[in-house]
Amino acid sequence: MIRRYFRRGARGRFSRGAAVLAATGILAGVLSGVGATTATADDPIMTSKALLADPTSPDGSHITRATYTDNRSIRLYVYSAAMKQTYPVDVQRPADASVPRPTLYLLNGAGGGEDTATWDHNTNIVSGFLGNKNVNVVQPIGGAWSYYTDWIKPDPRLGVNKWKTYFTEELPPLIDAALGTNHVNAIAGLSTSGTSVFNLAITKPGLYKSVAAYSGCAQTADPVGREFVKLTVDVWGGGNVLNMYGPDGAPAWTANDPVVNADRLRGLNLYISSGNGLPGQYDTLNGKYALPGAYGLANQLIIGGAIEAGVNYCTHNLQHKLDSLGIPATYNFQPAGTHSWGYWRENFVRSWPVLARGLGI
Repeated sequence: MIRRYFRRGARGRFSRGAAVLAATGILAGVLSGVGATTATADDPIMTSKALLADPTSPDGSHITRATYTDNRSIRLYVYSAAMKQTYPVDVQRPADASVPRPTLYLLNGAGGGEDTATWDHNTNIVSGFLGNKNVNVVQPIGGAWSYYTDWIKPDPRLGVNKWKTYFTEELPPLIDAALGTNHVNAIAGLSTSGTSVFNLAITKPGLYKSVAAYSGCAQTADPVGREFVKLTVDVWGGGNVLNMYGPDGAPAWTANDPVVNADRLRGLNLYISSGNGLPGQYDTLNGKYALPGAYGLANQLIIGGAIEAGVNYCTHNLQHKLDSLGIPATYNFQPAGTHSWGYWRENFVRSWPVLARGLGI
């Protein structure tokens, strides 16, 4: 049932559409037609200079190519020097890209967007709710079961993971250069990414102005938090946390614990939410946001309920720590709800004023 809840595999479909980028980084023209177009450095339609003279991060990371079909969405392929691999990044351009706009980094769950557990597949948040917003929406793909952190060594199953470096040092300058942004960012994530968004903000102060976490367990250094990480990485992902943070009590466990390091969240616009694991309005047989069939619903109620009860405990601990430090945040502790998409969609909408405040829109 756990595997059903977090299915792995290739991402089921490309996001629709893409933008043609001018050398200024602002949308200058649109190519229309049926089917996707691929642009590379040798393509007369989009040369490397169309992406602001082939932008390169300080460590050599760069955009290798882009695919697009319309004037709103683009899939960039980004080579990470830290991981020595190329990863897709789906982008939805602002409703009005005539001037530089801010950027929202929208992270998927444990599967890293490589499976169907994505915002695009399960909600209309990107194309619908965010469709008329003046913000670049960036959805990185890759890093399944990695917690989007820098692992201390390669893993035989999950490979090289240097995602903290990717998100804080490699990707942002490429996005800013390629899209002509105004360099103002926010970040939001669900489930395991609800832990990652805090750590990424802590790692690079000033990079993100707002942080939203939906159903994430923010603690990692204590026994409960460690077991949550081990369940995700070892059991569901097939990796080994010894390659991630080392043995229990190793410094990396504490260094990557947002509760322990909560004082470094001061000054951010924070939105934090969780349910309590009890059945709620989106936990109905064959409901729009429920796993299909009686088996799927049972999975959502039992496994999803247990997971949400656990993250609810973690989330309250984070609240207590932030309160003790005098750090304000917007909380939504729902009276019911499992670890599932209906609640994440609802909470994203509720979090938008917090995200928008940091984005300046």
